[in-house]
Parts: sequence; structure tokens; C-alpha cells
Amino acid sequence: MAAIKRTKSTSPERVAEILRILDEHYPEVECALVHESPWQLLVATILSAQCTDVRVNMVTPELFRRYPTAKAMMKATQGEMEEIIRSTGFFRNKAKSLLGAAKRVHEDFHDQVPETLAELVTIPGAARKTANVVLGVCFGKAEGVVVDTHVLRISRRLGLAKSTTPEKVEKELMKILPQDRWVKYSHQIIHHGRAVCVARKPKCGECPLEQVCEAKDKTWRS
Repeated sequence: MAAIKRTKSTSPERVAEILRILDEHYPEVECALVHESPWQLLVATILSAQCTDVRVNMVTPELFRRYPTAKAMMKATQGEMEEIIRSTGFFRNKAKSLLGAAKRVHEDFHDQVPETLAELVTIPGAARKTANVVLGVCFGKAEGVVVDTHVLRISRRLGLAKSTTPEKVEKELMKILPQDRWVKYSHQIIHHGRAVCVARKPKCGECPLEQVCEAKDKTWRS
């Protein structure tokens, strides 16, 4: 990894303070997608693209009841899959991805979700973000930072990243965050984005990070 170019906004002291505040307010935050195995989390994360975790958690119980394993799911038809996951949006592409993922996990990985980023991203529907979710939550491996819309938006508001794409923001965060915080940081920021730093109207007056936030459009300043 290239040498870190620190700024005042990304100084070790400021980053440490942000992480301290996150730990104080969100000490036990976990992945919001309900799952009982790496395979279930992989499926749920594929479904979560452009969809809320709440909606995904409403759909997956029936999906896993009908198709409890990758072997079972690969035998489903495109139409059957679309019917179950329709409410998650983009259901045709997601159904195709799930069927492809099931086939790959069963035939190439012997029904075991792989534990490396390089292998995970070869699974249909599992791009880097999905792979990072599975690796961090199920295997405790931090090979990257999960950058969803909340993490991208709030990391920029905090001055921890300047880029506008998930891939570039991830690289920025990997340079300034301790690796043992990559997984937890994402969970904490995602929870913070849903509860406090809401995109349309951030609750700056209630925000524990307000004093270290650099956003120019804050709705309240201390």
C-alpha cells in the first residue's frame, strides 16, 4: 500500500477520536442482515443491493425455507426465484445472480462459502462490497472496508475521504483506519447513518460526532 498522506482531517489523533466516539455510542453494533450461515449472509447481501436490510430480512425466511442450501437453490427456476425476491427490486438480475452463486458455491466450492476475497469475487453477484461483508462478519477477516451509501456519504462529511466512488473511498479509508477497525467502522457508520446522520435531514443537534464533523451543510453547530 502506498505511503499515507495525512492531512489535518485524517491525522491519527482525529481518526482515533472519531473511533472513540463511535465505540462509546455504538459499542455492540452488528450486521443488520439476519443470517445463520455464511451462505445465508452471501445471499442476503446480494439481495441488499439497492434495497433496505429490513426488506431483505422480510424476504429471506421464505427463500431459505424453500431453498436451505446452495445445492437446493441452484435447482430453482428463474421464475420461482423472481417470485420470492420480487419486492427487493432488480429482481430479475438478482435472481440470475443467486442461481449463479448457488451453482458456483455448490459445484466449485463444495457447498462452502470461500474465505478469501479473491475467491468470493468470482461468485456471481458478489462484488468486492459483498465479499467484504461476508469476510468480516462470518470469518472475522478484514481484507477491505465495506463502503455502502452511508459509509461513503458520512466518511466524506467527516473529512475522512474525498472521493465520490465506493472503490476510491475504500482505498482512502484503508490508509487511515487501523485494519482491526475496518469491519467495525462500517457497521458503526451504517447504524449512525440510519439513526442520526440521515441523508435528507441529518440530526446534527443529536449527533455525537457533531464537534468533529466537517460537513458544510450541518443543520446545527455547537
